[in-house]
Amino acid sequence: MLLGFSLVALPLLVAVVNAAVQIRRLAAQSEALVVQGVKTARYNQLLIEQIAGLERRARLYQVIADRELLDVYRENHERFLDTLVQLGKLKQDPQSETQLQMLRTESMAIRQTLSARPPGSPEQIQAVGNFSRLWETATEMAEASRRQIDQQLETLQRATADAQRSLFWQSAALIPGTLVLTLVFTLLLARPIRQIDRVINELGRGTFSRAIKVTGPSDLEALGRQLEWLRTRLLDLAQEKNRFLRHMSHELKTPLANIREGTELLLDGSVGKLGTDQREVTAILRENGMKLQRLIENLLSFSAWQARSVGLEVSEFKLRPLIKNVLEAQQLTLVSQRVRLDVRVDELTVAADRGKLKLILDNLLSNAIKFTPQGGAIHIHAKALRDQLVLDIADTGQGIPLEERGRIFEAFYQGKTPQGGHVKGTGIGLSVVIEFVQAHGGTIEIVDGEFAGAHFRIRLPLRQPATVEREPAHAA
Repeated sequence: MLLGFSLVALPLLVAVVNAAVQIRRLAAQSEALVVQGVKTARYNQLLIEQIAGLERRARLYQVIADRELLDVYRENHERFLDTLVQLGKLKQDPQSETQLQMLRTESMAIRQTLSARPPGSPEQIQAVGNFSRLWETATEMAEASRRQIDQQLETLQRATADAQRSLFWQSAALIPGTLVLTLVFTLLLARPIRQIDRVINELGRGTFSRAIKVTGPSDLEALGRQLEWLRTRLLDLAQEKNRFLRHMSHELKTPLANIREGTELLLDGSVGKLGTDQREVTAILRENGMKLQRLIENLLSFSAWQARSVGLEVSEFKLRPLIKNVLEAQQLTLVSQRVRLDVRVDELTVAADRGKLKLILDNLLSNAIKFTPQGGAIHIHAKALRDQLVLDIADTGQGIPLEERGRIFEAFYQGKTPQGGHVKGTGIGLSVVIEFVQAHGGTIEIVDGEFAGAHFRIRLPLRQPATVEREPAHAA
């Protein structure tokens, strides 16, 4: 990045420095020209005024013949000579220098004649008449100075135009080069950054199967190696978690099967007739045993789904009997909670994985029962919309807070809403639901406004392709 910045900035820096030098040179020339023009104009104007003053005093001296006027003339002449000196210090061409020398010589000759000859003498009259030559020379000098200033101004204007053209062509040459360099280094940096962004997104989604390799600058390659190390660690942890879930689930199934078998024997009266209170307690044991069985089945399904890609066992079946079977399995809980059912299911035949669709319905119904208060209602609606099955399951509970909606489908996330029931969930029911829905090529969404509590809407294709493969949403 530092190298790219340097290569991009260096030509621009050179162009800026070059432009600054040229502008400074032109500014210095302009300043010098302005200063010289102002001084030259001021001194030429002063020179003409001084000649007029000298001539006026010389003619007055001829008339009055007062020596004091001659002394004043000498003082004015000294100032006149000083003005000639100041003009000589300015940059003058050879013609102007000759004219300055002539003014000095002529004015000295007039002064000497005025001092040496009496007023009214032919020599003084001739000397005073020589002021006309001083006037002509001073006027010519002023005009020559103006021409010289105009020429210098034209030269400065041409130099300025040349500098503008030079800077323009430099900029025209630098801009494409700078853009090319910027594009090259942007591409060099953008490619590994896009790779890192993709990798981070995959890690965030839980996809750990693809090896991470970042190509580009050494710093970004080092970051890619760190991400690859992180991926392998996350993959190991995910595999250890799945192994733990599988082992624990299988370990739990054996004692649970014995508990359920004993409960069924008690209810069947195989070990003796039970009293009313005894049958009620045994029914509670049977119900909670079924809940534990569903939780263990969810754990096993989740573990198997996470461990390998599982296809769908697609078959055609009626939807209403499947929903009736799911409701019968939850009948005791529904009656004990005094939950009212609103079931509106059209006569539909779907092509899907019966076992997975049953688990979807069972998990959503269990979730609705868990959050529905006593005396509440659960709504189950199913209909066909074009080539899709639209399944709605809603309750009259507290609903799903907005801040939790982005995570409720994550595995093991249970939220902050207090749950009812005697057995607390594992937090993987909705995770299994979304996995199985996506495996069918469907979608699940949370709908607001139709019912008071949580409302899930599932859309599934009524017909599945011949071969359905699971999308790698969670490859680990």
